[in-house]
Amino acid sequence: MKIEEEIKSTVELSLAKKVLLNLSYTRNVVGDCFLEILKPYDLSGEQYNVLRILRGQKGKPANMACIQERMLAKTSNTTRLVDKLLNKELVIRKVCPDNRRKMEITITDKGLAVLAELDPIVIEHENLFAAKLTEPELHQLNELLEKYRS
Repeated sequence: MKIEEEIKSTVELSLAKKVLLNLSYTRNVVGDCFLEILKPYDLSGEQYNVLRILRGQKGKPANMACIQERMLAKTSNTTRLVDKLLNKELVIRKVCPDNRRKMEITITDKGLAVLAELDPIVIEHENLFAAKLTEPELHQLNELLEKYRS
């Protein structure tokens, strides 16, 4: 369905505005679907992102700056996110032995287990949307989004 129909627009939209509205609307559709996947695990998208970052560290601790740098949403309050994950026992926070002002964050076995359970569900979610396009279209879309963003 065209974006004008989705948002029930009654005015003529410029092409630039259509693209931005389409990106935003599509992000919300995909994001809302993803949040439904995370809901039974009591995780936000940002908390999930932190867990994925920490798993990618392969047991090596990450500091807050490292996590913040790799976040998809750069405006996320990383300290608050880590605090919530600490309360859920999904991460551990320790003082860095080399620099006592620095905190090191590591994912716990419980955090790894949650991700392992979510992995096939998330892959199914990704494939659900990807199945609507051919592989060349997916490559093209990815390239166009990277070009549009840069």
